[in-house]
Amino acid sequence: METTRTPTATHRNDFDPFINSGNDELTLRRLDTLLAVNAENAREKAIFHSEQEKTEASLMPNPLTDKQVFAYFGLLLGIFPPAAIFTRFFVTEGNFRGDDFWIIGVVAIINLISAIVGYFSGKFIGTIVGELEKMSWSKMLFALPFVGILWGIMAGGAGGIIIFIIGAVFGASLGAAVGSVALPAFTIFHRLLKKGDVIDRRHFLPLAFGVTLIICAFILGL
Repeated sequence: METTRTPTATHRNDFDPFINSGNDELTLRRLDTLLAVNAENAREKAIFHSEQEKTEASLMPNPLTDKQVFAYFGLLLGIFPPAAIFTRFFVTEGNFRGDDFWIIGVVAIINLISAIVGYFSGKFIGTIVGELEKMSWSKMLFALPFVGILWGIMAGGAGGIIIFIIGAVFGASLGAAVGSVALPAFTIFHRLLKKGDVIDRRHFLPLAFGVTLIICAFILGL
């Protein structure tokens, strides 16, 4: 006897779980891909103000992120301003004597600690500044000195701690003074020069060294 398939049987086969499971998985993969594309488009719209800015960012030979920028800037601030302060105190002011060469070793350790802390804390500061740069100029400029003070206290206090409590307080005070000026001055130009969330290294280097050396010149009274 010939067996025929009824419409009911055919209709039930369309809902076979072993058949439809593959279709559902494919649909989910397509949905995940679509969501990922939409999320990336939304991220790019939030970062780049125009297609020209996006193109300029993609053409940068050596782009630096906010974390990298402020880590390197913190490294410079941890090396040069403390060195300028010690140079003025011991050399310019005539407080250095022939038997005080051991002080050079202490100063080198302080500079090293300040540079290391300035570098690693700069990554954290870079995240904060990256969010501040998304705000209005007035809000950003209001908040930056306080962030700079915090940064200076961390780096300067860590460097001065080897001279015990007095050194830590002295270092934190000087670091706060430097940070309150250096961070706003640097960030203003950083915001103007960055494309999206990156800045080219050729723009970063003169900016970072320029701000750092101007502060050093002020400390030395030049």
